[in-house]
Amino acid sequence: MTNAPRLGVGVAIVRDGRLLLIRRLKPPEAGCWSLPGGKVDFLETVEAALRREAREELGVDLGPLSLLCVTDQLHPDIPEHWVAPVYLAREFVGEPAIQEPDKHDGLEWYGLDDLPAPLTLGTLRAVQALKSPDSSLA
Repeated sequence: MTNAPRLGVGVAIVRDGRLLLIRRLKPPEAGCWSLPGGKVDFLETVEAALRREAREELGVDLGPLSLLCVTDQLHPDIPEHWVAPVYLAREFVGEPAIQEPDKHDGLEWYGLDDLPAPLTLGTLRAVQALKSPDSSLA
C-alpha cells in the first residue's frame, strides 16, 4: 500500500430542501451516515465515476451537477487519505433505493438542521458548504 492520497467523489442529492444520506457498513467510517459516492477508477473521469456510483449505490441517473466543495478525508489510524470533489445534484431519474446491501443499511432524506449522527468527515464538510451563505440552500 502506498501513502499517496486516493481520489474519491461524492454527491449531495437534494430534494425539497432535504439531503439524501446512506449509512456505511464498511470501513472507513463504518456506521456513519454519508453522501453517496466512491472511488474514481483509473482513466475514469470524476463525473463518470460519480454517475456510475449513483447508479450502483442508489439506482438513479443524476441530472445536471455543480461542484459544491472538495474534501480531504484523513484517516491516519488506517492509514488512508482521500481527496474527494463533492457535487450537488437537484435532479435525478429514478427513486433512490439501496442497491448494495452489503455496503449500506440505511437510506433517508434529512433536513440540514436535523441530520443524524455520526456523519462521515466528507459529509460534515459538504453540509458546511450547503449551509454557507454562498449556497442557495442557506
